[in-house]
Amino acid sequence: MRSVKAVFKKQFKGSVQNPEMLIQFMIYPFMAFIMSMFVGTDAMAGDILYHAPDIGQYLIDAMMANMPNLVTMMATMFAGMALIPAVAGIIAEDKEKKSLRFLIMAGVKPPAYLIGVGSVILFVSALTSVAFAFVGEFRGMDFLIFMGAMLSGVAASIVLGAAIGIFVKSQQSATALSMPIAMILGFGPMMAQFNDTVARGLHIFYSQQINLVVDYITVGADTPLWQSFAIIWGNVAVLSVLFAVIYMKKGLRG
Repeated sequence: MRSVKAVFKKQFKGSVQNPEMLIQFMIYPFMAFIMSMFVGTDAMAGDILYHAPDIGQYLIDAMMANMPNLVTMMATMFAGMALIPAVAGIIAEDKEKKSLRFLIMAGVKPPAYLIGVGSVILFVSALTSVAFAFVGEFRGMDFLIFMGAMLSGVAASIVLGAAIGIFVKSQQSATALSMPIAMILGFGPMMAQFNDTVARGLHIFYSQQINLVVDYITVGADTPLWQSFAIIWGNVAVLSVLFAVIYMKKGLRG
């Protein structure tokens, strides 16, 4: 427990002192806020009605119903895309700079190191998720459902990022491997809103299920919440097995 606490403090201090990492976490809710103000569905509907007053409110409502929700889009991109290269990069950097070796020599066990790093990412991600909830004006049960979906997805991304960080030998390799995976998980749900085939193909992935849960909150989509959460945590379980296999084969060779 002491080792986990020590790693948590070290990583948290490093994260706070790293403006690039803080920007990486806060840019997504900030962009959701800005885009909601200027290109949100209400703003777009008003603009269409102003320039084409004869189009009719019914058609405008139908058009807006098919537009992706900006909070949904940015929250899914954050949970499914931003965290994977972040976690992979942290672990790969510590391995490459040999700081991980010194931690292990000081008595920090590899599991304690991984839990400490993951806890920092989870904590900062929780704050980011609260910012998303503020932008989306989620209250009461909607807030709890949203936070549950986001933190579940964050857990999946942390495990996947940790697996990549252990697998690769350098920070550059971590970026090269994690970014394509992160882009599929992050941008895929956005494309799924326009293409049913893509939506069916991504249905088993946790980022698509986060997208569906947030749509349930924002637009009242017909989504069985138990199914979405079951798939998300099924992803966590599968990724945990993948992580365990990689960890047993590669270990943390700092």
